[in-house]
Order: sequence, then structure tokens, then C-alpha cells
Amino acid sequence: MRVAVLHGPRDVRFEERDEPKIMKPTDTIIRVSSACVCGSDLWPYRGIQPIAQPTPMGHEYCGIVEEVGSAVKTVKPGQFVVGSFCISDNTCPNCRAGYQSGCQNLEFMTGAQAPMARVPFADGTLVATPELPSDDIIPSLLTTSDVLGTGWFAADAANVKPGATVAVVGDGAVGLLGVLSAKQMGAERIIAMSRHQTRQKLAKEFGATDIVTERGDDGVARIKELTKGIGADSVLECVGTQESMMQAVRSTRPGGSIGYVGVPHGVQLNAEQLFFTLVRLHGGPAPVRRYLPELIKLVFDRKINPGKVFDLTLPLDQVAEGYRAMDERRAIKALLRPSANAKQGARDAA
Repeated sequence: MRVAVLHGPRDVRFEERDEPKIMKPTDTIIRVSSACVCGSDLWPYRGIQPIAQPTPMGHEYCGIVEEVGSAVKTVKPGQFVVGSFCISDNTCPNCRAGYQSGCQNLEFMTGAQAPMARVPFADGTLVATPELPSDDIIPSLLTTSDVLGTGWFAADAANVKPGATVAVVGDGAVGLLGVLSAKQMGAERIIAMSRHQTRQKLAKEFGATDIVTERGDDGVARIKELTKGIGADSVLECVGTQESMMQAVRSTRPGGSIGYVGVPHGVQLNAEQLFFTLVRLHGGPAPVRRYLPELIKLVFDRKINPGKVFDLTLPLDQVAEGYRAMDERRAIKALLRPSANAKQGARDAA
């Protein structure tokens, strides 16, 4: 089969690789219905996060179970499943505490920008949908695999409560779905920080009440102005740079909380300065598996439509264009469609 492989900075190739096989009794093979390019994929794509060798790409995925290992009990061939970007056994103490992204047997999913993928620890990582989904909600189901789950964790980690004032730093897909998550959690006021009109429009569709275009000192001043000098109750940091983190810290009221989910690159915090802000910090790789059942239900019940975050859809063999478009900010998030029809595969398996 042909898959997306990163060879070096801005060098994504669609090339032949062996089809995945069951390697352990806990493995499952899925036929990928939809995959996508993640904002975090851009770090190695840009060369900021070096790779040692050609690397199969992709960690957001959903599709039809093709084959299961002998120890797999919770999913079966023919089911439509969504999996977390973090591979977890879902049985260790950290998993049982709701932090599957800190699993004692943690692996990170790779190679999902492909027609088929192997998912280790299937019972702890995959969640089956109630029935085969209609085509129109598959993009939304795909977001639950990472980008929505990560935005949801940002809001949860920031302690978003009904009636809260929330600021969201970052207008990429995670930030936009952080807006949606905060809205679902009952935030009364949601301030989205964005300079891009198309992203501002989507932020408002997802529940933003205010848009702040300023950054740095001016951005902090604007949030303080909007909150009568106090700052936001909860701030979602969805970028991962020094500027974005400091903007989040300085925009939070004393006693408020920051959920940070942007993968940090070059971020340094002064402990003494942080000490006197009286803000809480919680974040890291999102424990998506904790949220998957709830998020899948919200999508199936059509209470949310996070799939709107995909503004570019490409066949999988044009994956390189998806990377370019996101790198150049011509697209918020690129959806990739393998040529194989996953739903037909499910009917055949059934």
C-alpha cells in the first residue's frame, strides 16, 4: 500500500510500504476511513523537531476493523472505531485515573495517513461507534481522535465552568475546538484570539462571543479591558510558543486556571514570576481515550459538528499538498480520504 512518509523538512512522499500485520495478540488492523494532518505534524515537517529516518506520518484516524488479535475482546471486524493518538492499555493505574496519555505502556500512534493501520492495545485505545456512521459525520468523528479531544482537555484542564469567562490563545484547529468545548461546558463568555477572518468566523460559529486580534502586551491589555481589569477565569493555551504561554499566564485572573495543550517548543517559565500570579497550570498530551465515549455520543446525537474545522479535503495521494496548505496557513486543517470505501468494507465484513 502507499502511505505518507516524511523524509526531511518539507519533504512528504506518498510511497510504497508493506501492509500492516497483527504483531501482538492485543493488536487490531483497521481500514482507515479518514485521516488528517495535525498541527503538531508541522513541527517535524518544518524541521523544528528533527527526525532520524524516514517516518510514516499520521496519528488521527477512524475506520473499520479488518482484523483483531487473539486477545482483543471489545472490538470486532466490521465495526467502525475511533482511536486516540495515544496508545494505552486502559488498565494501568494512570489509565484508571483518567490519564491514558500517561499510560505505563504508552505508545504514540504513527502511520495513520494510510489506507490501513495497525493499532496496538486495541481494547484500551479504540472505541466502537453505536452503528456504522453516515458519511456526513465521519469528519466530526475523526476530530474526536485528537483535535477535539485535545481542545476538550484544554477546557477541562482550565477548569471551565458554567458562567465562566474563557480566553483561547491560538486559532488553529485545537484552539477553535477549544472554543466549541468551552461552549459545551457552559462558558458564558469566550474570547478567541485570532487575526484571521475565516478562523474568526468559525470561532463565532463554535461559540466565541469576542474576538481579540492583538498579541503580546496589547493582547493581554485587551483581555484585561474586556474583563474590567481582572483577567479570564480560564485560559486555553493551544499553540506551544513562549509568546503564547506568557500571553496565557498574563491573561488569567488570580486563582484562575490555564489548560495548556500546545506542544511546547522553546517555552521557559520563571518560577518566581509564576508564583505571584496565583494561576493554576495543567496540561500535556490529552487523555483523549477518557473523553471518546462522550464525544462520540455528542457527534452521533448531532449536538456538535466539529468537522467544520476541516476546510480542505484531499485524496490521500495528495497528502503533500495538505501539509503545504497548512504550513502556509491556506488551510486550518486538511482532511485526507483514502481511495478505498471504508463503509463498503464494513458491509462486506458484516
